[in-house]
Amino acid sequence: MESSLSSYESRVHSAFGGIRPDVSDPKVLAWLIRRNGLEMTHLSRGSHIGSIFSAAEIIAVLYTSVLRVDPENPAWPERDRMILSKGHAGSAVYSALAERGFFPVEELKTHYQDGSRLSGHVSHRGVPGVEVSTGSLGHGLAIGAGLALGAKMDGASWRTFVVLGDGECDEGEVWESALQAAQFGLDRLTAVVDYNHMQSLDFVDRTLRLEPFEAKWRDFGWNAMSCDGHDTEALKDAFAWARKNEGSGKPSVILAHTVKGKGVSFMENNILWHYRTPQGEEYEAALKELEAQRP
Repeated sequence: MESSLSSYESRVHSAFGGIRPDVSDPKVLAWLIRRNGLEMTHLSRGSHIGSIFSAAEIIAVLYTSVLRVDPENPAWPERDRMILSKGHAGSAVYSALAERGFFPVEELKTHYQDGSRLSGHVSHRGVPGVEVSTGSLGHGLAIGAGLALGAKMDGASWRTFVVLGDGECDEGEVWESALQAAQFGLDRLTAVVDYNHMQSLDFVDRTLRLEPFEAKWRDFGWNAMSCDGHDTEALKDAFAWARKNEGSGKPSVILAHTVKGKGVSFMENNILWHYRTPQGEEYEAALKELEAQRP
């Protein structure tokens, strides 16, 4: 690797053979989100790697193709606002922000360590590019609706995006916020549900069934569509669809069907990896699988 790269960055980027990865490519950024997520949870003995992996393409497309943000000016007043309501997948956002230049990639190795600003659940405190701290599930859409309403009242041009988990949609506050967003005609608000069909201890359908999910959102006054949440082109099309809905008087929701633990065979659809930390042979096996998938 180039001598200017840090030790952590060199370890994570080594699969690119000494060439800096093109982090404007959503497939590359999604791979880096998974690779960083594996490294960060391994070093910190943290958890939620299944959720990090399921959301990788969603976050990557947002930070390469959708959001108007400026790493050189994170507090730019006209920036789009993005809220990770499923705050336990914060490593995915930290990784995207670091790789896109909001702060050094080297800092990712401090994730979940005493004194680090990169807490386990995503935190805005001192972290450029993070709008709000989240992790108490159900709050993100309420905050997003409030931001979007404020922007509408001010006549501002920026948009608001909220990424939720499917299990999070068990929370009543999500549906209260959905009603409010529809009533106030917040058509510059887009919600994305990381629909991996699993939540902390079991499958969604065996916990609290969400289907017919699209119909529920439409009944609450939203534009709604589904897509493959691991297909970057399908996600781009979905966000373009939401953009076209601006002016419709309705907020939009994208139900992005994903696989929990996507990218590592023994983690996929395995509820164990909601909380388990990758160590020893499991870390090495996961690393080998990810390295083989580098775009």
